[in-house]
Amino acid sequence: MNHHIPPPRPTPESAEPVFAADVPPVETLRPVAHLEIKAAALLLFSLLLIVGSGLYLLYARGAFEPTQTLVLTADDSEGVVVGMDMTFSGFPIGRVRRIELAETGNARIIVDVPRKDAHWLRQSSVFTLVRGIVGGTNIRAYSGMLSDDPLPDGAVRPVLRGDATAEIPQLMASARELLSNLNALTAEDAALGSSLNNVRALTERINGPQGMLGVLTGNEADARKIMATLERTNALLARLDGMATRADRQVFGADGTKDALVPEVRAAVAQLNALLADTRTSLKKVDAVLVEAQAVGANAREATTDLGALRAEVESNLRKVESLVNEINRKWPFARDTEIKLP
Repeated sequence: MNHHIPPPRPTPESAEPVFAADVPPVETLRPVAHLEIKAAALLLFSLLLIVGSGLYLLYARGAFEPTQTLVLTADDSEGVVVGMDMTFSGFPIGRVRRIELAETGNARIIVDVPRKDAHWLRQSSVFTLVRGIVGGTNIRAYSGMLSDDPLPDGAVRPVLRGDATAEIPQLMASARELLSNLNALTAEDAALGSSLNNVRALTERINGPQGMLGVLTGNEADARKIMATLERTNALLARLDGMATRADRQVFGADGTKDALVPEVRAAVAQLNALLADTRTSLKKVDAVLVEAQAVGANAREATTDLGALRAEVESNLRKVESLVNEINRKWPFARDTEIKLP
C-alpha cells in the first residue's frame, strides 16, 4: 500500500505563491512483503505452542499412561473430590476419576491406577478413607503381604472410614465422666479423704512413744507386755552369756587363751595308762605263778604266799585306778560314762 501525503495548502494570510521546488520531499513507507502469510504463521505457531503445552501437561499428569480401574465402595464419600490421589506408603499411586452413587445407596469411588504402580496392590490390600481434624481427606492403600496375587483390573473393594472428628464427642463424654469421678474422689465425705485421715493417724501413732510396736499390738498394755518380754529375754541372754564365759574359764582358763583343765586331764589319762600297764604286768606275773603252781604241786604253800602278795599288789593298783578315775570325774564335768573296763 502506498501512503501519499499531500502538500500543505497555502494559508489565506500568505499572498505569495507557493512553488513545488520550495516543498521538501516526503519519504513514503515501504510495504511488507507477504504480511498476511507471516501473520498466519505466527498465529499457527502460537496455537501449536498452546496445544503442545497442553499435551505436555496431560502427559505429565499421566493422561496417556495405561491404567487399570479400582472401585472403592464407602457408605459416605464426604471429603472425596475428583482428582485427589490415592497414596501407598506416602507416594501417590492412583487418582480419583469419578464419584458415583450406587443402587444400594453406597458411594462408588472410581480410581485410575497406573500399570507401573499396580503391582503394589494385592488381593489382601486394605483401603482406608481418613478424615483428619486438620487437613483434608486421604485415601490410603496398605499391602501387608506383597507375595499375594495382584489385584485385577476393575476390582471392587470396600474402604474403611476413619473420622477423627467423630471421636470428639466420645472424648468429651469420657473427659466429663473423668472430671465427675475426680470431684467424687476429692469431696469432703469421700472415701479418699477418710483414707488420708487414717493414714495421718497411723503416721502419728508410728511417730509416738510406742512406735510401730504400738501400731501392731493395737493398745499400750500389749505393747508394754511385749517390751517386758523383750527385756526378760535380754536378761536371760545375758545370763547365758555369763554361764558360757564361766564354762570357758573352767575349760580353757581365766584368760580364755591358755588351756587349764585339758592338760590336767591329759596328765591323768597318762597316769591311768601307766597304772593299766602296771596292772597288765602284774596279771602276767599272776599267770606265770599259776603255771608254776600247776607244774610244781609240792611247793604249793610258797606259791600261795606269792599269789597272795601279787593279789595285794593288784588290789593296790586297782584302788589307785579308782581314785584316779574319781579325780577325772571331778575335774571333767562333761563326762557321763565313768565305767573303766580292765583287760
